Amino acid sequence: MLPPPGSPGASWAIYRARFRALFEGADVRVCIAFWLFGLINNVLYVIILSAALDLVGPLVPKGVVLLADVVPSFVVKLTVPYFIHVVPYSVRVLLFVGLSVGGMLLIAATTSAESQVDGSNIPAKLAGIVLASLSSGGGELSFLGLTHFYGPFSLAAWGSGTGGAGLIGAGAYMAATTWFGWSVKASLLGFSLLPMVMLLSFFFVLPQDPWRRGTASRSKGYAQVPEREHEEQYDDLPEPDERMLSSSIILDGRLSPGRDGPKPRLARMLQQLRWHLKKSRHLFFPYMFPLLLVYVAEYTTNQGVTPTLLFPLSSTPFKHFRSFYPTYATIYQLGVFISRSSIPFVRIHALYPPSLLQWANLVLLVSHALFPFIPNVYCIFVVIFWEGLLGGAVYVNTFAEIMDVVPESEREFSLAATTVSDSAGICIAGVLGMILEVWLCSWQVRRGRDYCRRT
Repeated sequence: MLPPPGSPGASWAIYRARFRALFEGADVRVCIAFWLFGLINNVLYVIILSAALDLVGPLVPKGVVLLADVVPSFVVKLTVPYFIHVVPYSVRVLLFVGLSVGGMLLIAATTSAESQVDGSNIPAKLAGIVLASLSSGGGELSFLGLTHFYGPFSLAAWGSGTGGAGLIGAGAYMAATTWFGWSVKASLLGFSLLPMVMLLSFFFVLPQDPWRRGTASRSKGYAQVPEREHEEQYDDLPEPDERMLSSSIILDGRLSPGRDGPKPRLARMLQQLRWHLKKSRHLFFPYMFPLLLVYVAEYTTNQGVTPTLLFPLSSTPFKHFRSFYPTYATIYQLGVFISRSSIPFVRIHALYPPSLLQWANLVLLVSHALFPFIPNVYCIFVVIFWEGLLGGAVYVNTFAEIMDVVPESEREFSLAATTVSDSAGICIAGVLGMILEVWLCSWQVRRGRDYCRRT
C-alpha cells in the first residue's frame, strides 16, 4: 500500500517507484483483453437496468426488468460451472456474443415511443432481456475462470472493466437519451453492436497460449485436486475409488490411468458432481454469503428505493422526473468503477463489514423515502456514490481473496462457482424491490407526494 501524503515515507519519487512496482510483470495485452471482457460482458446488463423505466413505463415496477435481467444469469451460474469445462473458451465467446446481439436487437425492435408510456410489448422485451442475461451469466463465470490461467493482473483488469461497464453503460444511456435526445429505440440499436468488441478482444488481443496450455494439461491429468494438505476439509465425503481426486476427473470427467481401468461414464460424472457440490459448501460463508448480502442490499436500494427518491424539479438540476433514475444509476456506477479498479492499491480482507454498511445505506434511504429528512438531491448523490464504492469493493475483493487463499488446483472452479452469489442476491433484491417500490410510492402518493407517478 502506498504511504499517505505528508507521512515521512511519502515523496513523488517513492510514489512513482511503488506505483511501477505494483504493475511489474503485467502483460499489457492480457490487461487490455480482460478489461474489455469485463466492460462488454456487463455493459448491456447495466444499459438494460438504466432503461428500465423506458422499457416498462412508470406504472410497472422496475423490479420486473431486474428479475428478467438476472434470473436467467443466476440459473446459468448455479448449474453451468459443473459441466461448462467441456466447451472450449473460443466456442463460449461466440455463443455469448450471439445471445447478446440477438437479445438487444429484440428489445430495440419492440420499443417505441408509445410503449414507453403504455407499457406495451413487455413480454417481447423481457424475452430479449433473458437472452442478454444468459450471455452475461455465462460470460462472467467463464472469464473469471479464465483469470486462473493469466494471474492476478487479469483479475484486477476484469474487476476494473466490470466497474467501467457500470459507469460507461449508465452514463452512455443517460447521455444518449437525455443530453443528445436520441430515441430509446435508436440508442438500444446502437448499443447492440457492442458485443462485437468481445470477439476482437478474445481472438486478436488476448494471448492464446496460456489458456490452451492450461486446458490441455488439465485434460491430461497433470495436476491433482485437491492437494494433500487440503483434503481433510472434505474427508467427510466418501472417497471414490482409485484416483477420484485427480483433476482429470474433477474437471474433465476422465479417469487418470489406474489399476482398475475405466469406470462407467455416468458414475464418473455423478462422482464429479458430488465433489463439486461439496467444495461449493466450503466456499459459502467465507466468500459467497458476504457477496450475497451486499448485492441484496444495493440492488434493493437501486430498484426498489431510488425510483421514490424524488424532489421538486425546481430544487434539482433536472427538467423531468424520469431523469432522476438514470442519474442515480450513473453515480452509483461511478462508485463501483472506482472501487473495482482499486484492487492493486487497496485490499479489503474482511468482507462482512462493508456488506453490513450497505444494509445501513438501505435503511437510511428507505427512512428518507418514508419520512423526508435529507435536505436535497445532492446529499442523495453522495449516499448513492458511497453505495457504489461499498458494492464494488466487496465484489472485487471476494475474488481476490479466492485467488490468494484457495489452492491453485481448485481455483478455477471456485472462481466460477462463487459468481452465483451476486446473481442470487440480485434475484432476491428484484422481488424485494418490486414490493418495496410499490409500497413506498403508494405511501408517498397518499401523503401528497405523487412524484413517483410522473415522468
